[in-house]
Amino acid sequence: MRKFADAAALAAARGEHLGHSDWHVITQDRIDAFAEATDDRQWIHVDPRRAADGPFGTTIAHGFLSLSLLPALAAEVYTLEERPRLLVNYGLNRVRFLAPVAVGSRVRDGIELVEAAESAKGVLLTMRHEVEIEDGGRPALVAETLTLAVP
Repeated sequence: MRKFADAAALAAARGEHLGHSDWHVITQDRIDAFAEATDDRQWIHVDPRRAADGPFGTTIAHGFLSLSLLPALAAEVYTLEERPRLLVNYGLNRVRFLAPVAVGSRVRDGIELVEAAESAKGVLLTMRHEVEIEDGGRPALVAETLTLAVP
């Protein structure tokens, strides 16, 4: 866990790789809960029997499930000792789902601070996330997120 005094200290780390989260197992229970929350119950996610004969040989996590883990994984990579008034999800510049995450896989997030831009509203942080699959050849996803730190 990398610690920064405040958002300004984090912004000064522009261009640096901030580190990796812990490894997390993607369970069928988590996939099923995400399917229920989003009404996306496609068989490749929630039907282990049918998925066994499908293209991946097992169920796989939703791409958006993997994407939704980024805030929690980021909280394991860095922290701000003096929290801003608000940290707001400002959006995404780019997202690519590169490899399926099979049930039982372990994933982790590696984060690079790409840009930190001052504005009248605060500091806009652009982070590059690469979610790795343990023993996988390609990342599960690569995403560029935007977070606004409001003082």
